[in-house]
Amino acid sequence: MMNGVSDELILVARLLLATLFLIFGWRKVRDYSGTVSQMVDVGFALPALATAVSILMELPVAFMVAIGMFTRPAAGLMALYALGTALIGHRYWTVKDKSYVDSLEGFYKDLGLMGGFLLLCITGAGKYSIDALSGIAAP
Repeated sequence: MMNGVSDELILVARLLLATLFLIFGWRKVRDYSGTVSQMVDVGFALPALATAVSILMELPVAFMVAIGMFTRPAAGLMALYALGTALIGHRYWTVKDKSYVDSLEGFYKDLGLMGGFLLLCITGAGKYSIDALSGIAAP
């Protein structure tokens, strides 16, 4: 137990934080052209590159968080990714139509996820992780 936080709770938190990204990363792979179109709608100059980066972050990096592999740097990357998706993908302050509330909700959801990933950077992966098994980082 680290500072009163159980390793079991850290494991559950890692899995819950990664779940959203794994599900939607897989959706991006399955509907690659639709995702590129969505990136065009958001306004990315290089939508295919943005799609590739989002898939990289949402599948392998989120999977690393889930299994506890290089957890602190992976969680740090995911925190930055969540901040980027909040600022780029959910600019509620520019929305004037009925999608305002959805955009506002998405923005603050991403900030909440960022907070969870930052906490994971502090706590590390815990003992139920690849990091602990390999001795890469102290749990």
